Formats: sequence, C-alpha cells, structure tokens
Amino acid sequence: EWEPANSWYRQGSSATAIFEFGGGKLFTYAGSWCAGGFRTSWESTWRIVAERGSLVWDGDDGLKAEVVRPVREGLFDRTEPLAVPPLDPNDRVGGHLGIIQDFVRAVETGTEPETHGADNIKSLAMVFGAIESAETGRRVAIAQER
Repeated sequence: EWEPANSWYRQGSSATAIFEFGGGKLFTYAGSWCAGGFRTSWESTWRIVAERGSLVWDGDDGLKAEVVRPVREGLFDRTEPLAVPPLDPNDRVGGHLGIIQDFVRAVETGTEPETHGADNIKSLAMVFGAIESAETGRRVAIAQER
C-alpha cells in the first residue's frame, strides 16, 4: 500500500495485491480511493482476464467482452468482440439498491440473499494476508481450509 502525493487520506489509500491460487490461477488487485481522473462507480471498474479473452465491467451496467482468435497481427493477438447478453432483472442486479432490495425480499420470504456471508471468512483471510504483507514487506501464505 502507499499514499500518493495527491491523496487527502492519512494512510493506505492505494494498494496492489497479487493472490496465487492453485492451478496457475492468479487474482490481482490494484485500487485507489484517491486516483485522479476516470471516476468509477462505488462498485469500481473490473477486468476479468481469462485464457481465451477478457471481460470488462464498468461498475454500473456496461459489460464488454472480447475473445482472442488464434491469429496474430504483429505482436498482438487478434480479438473480436463478444455480444454480452442483456442482464435479466431477476438475476439480482441493480448495484447497492439491488442488494438492499434482495436483502429485504429475503427477509420477507425467508429465502437466502445473494450476499449471504457464510463463505466470507476466505476473503477476510485474504484481506488480513494483504495487510500482513504490506506491513512486513514479505509474501504471506494463507492456510487453506480443510
């Protein structure tokens, strides 16, 4: 973590983390609460990079996807846009308002909300591991649940 010169925060407003999972899977995070320009929604902007392409979500309603084709154009793989099907309102969409509506519906109907937190202990372990790594300057192994 670090504090950019333009930050109005006291500490830790920007961070980068790399998490290695089994099977060659990586999750990388780069974020800042005080980045100048290209404002994002509260949900941030996300990019998912996979073996055969990428998906970008703008944090609101914008989804774009590209597939990599087996042809190179110079140094770069040729890509083609993929049509992303429209979101179904029944798929629990709608940002923070959608989460709140889903929670209220779950309370009224006795069903489970999408944001049920029984598995959140794993992501909390990742947060604590990232904090320890930032404080010690070392890589941190996170024990897997058995």
